[in-house]
Amino acid sequence: MNNFSDIKNLVIGALAAAGAVAAEALGGWDVALKALLSFMAADYITGLIVAAVFRRSPKTQLGALSSRAGFVGLLRKCCILLVVLLAVVLDGMAGTGGFIRAGVCLFFTANEGLSILENLGLMGVPYPRFLREMLEAMRKQSDEEGEGI
Repeated sequence: MNNFSDIKNLVIGALAAAGAVAAEALGGWDVALKALLSFMAADYITGLIVAAVFRRSPKTQLGALSSRAGFVGLLRKCCILLVVLLAVVLDGMAGTGGFIRAGVCLFFTANEGLSILENLGLMGVPYPRFLREMLEAMRKQSDEEGEGI
């Protein structure tokens, strides 16, 4: 039994190290990255629910669950993280102190939030209108700030 425990601890340690390296590469484990990753996870989960339970997904012909649509969604989220990584590199080159990364995280967090609200709408879950307005304003603000760089 001790051997299994050692293997488990080794795997957990390796995953923790990989997570720490990834978080550092993405500019550090701060509120912006936590928010983005939380919204990405919530969007993916609500998308799965829309397709699997409600069969109303706009991503497939029948609105049902599709492994291809799920894989494309995961690839899209990986590409979002790639853009965050590139923003970190640009911040380093431009010496902007994280301004570019913050704008990128804000923009994508707002996009993910709007997608979550769309999924909730497809499920028939009501939400306050101000949430959509706030997310649209966040996305617009991050777009406008990005134009001034």
